[in-house]
Amino acid sequence: MSESKTQNDAPRSSRWLMALPLIVFTALAAIFWFRLGDGDPSRIPSALIGHPAPQTPLPPLQGLANNGAPIPGLDPSVFKGKVSLVNVWASWCVPCHDEAPLLTELGRDERLQIVGINYKDSADNARRFLGRYGNPFGVVGVDANGRASIEWGVYGVPETFIVGREGTIVYKMVGPVTADNVNTVLRAEIDKALK
Repeated sequence: MSESKTQNDAPRSSRWLMALPLIVFTALAAIFWFRLGDGDPSRIPSALIGHPAPQTPLPPLQGLANNGAPIPGLDPSVFKGKVSLVNVWASWCVPCHDEAPLLTELGRDERLQIVGINYKDSADNARRFLGRYGNPFGVVGVDANGRASIEWGVYGVPETFIVGREGTIVYKMVGPVTADNVNTVLRAEIDKALK
């Protein structure tokens, strides 16, 4: 009788072994689903919040000028004493085209400065992009190889940061600035930084 019992147990245990990968996959998928919450990428936390903005100088976008004066590249000292909105963008980035008019509107707020980091783009395309939509940036640094963006903790373009007067990152938005989030989130975060 014990011999027949062990023969029946063998198929049962092999079924469990065959089902084990499916069970593990389902458990991992459930963990990822619940950890990502509603799937809103703008809610991804940044380890840089509360830390100084990266001290990475970036060269200017060649040929970009405002009223005949060249627009400077990014010098980290630009963050001291001013509230800054830093936008990482590229001409090849589709959502960047959609957010450009909203950044131009934010650029009219004289209480803050708008800083652009042009990510892995050609100078000609970047200038054409700004010529088409208007240039909201008082400073444009060129991140040709993407290393500075890594230091900023950028996942992908577009991303927007608010840097406080002390040069500390106080807010990060992953994804494009939209008509909804500019009024419900971004302006509130800018107002907090200006207090």
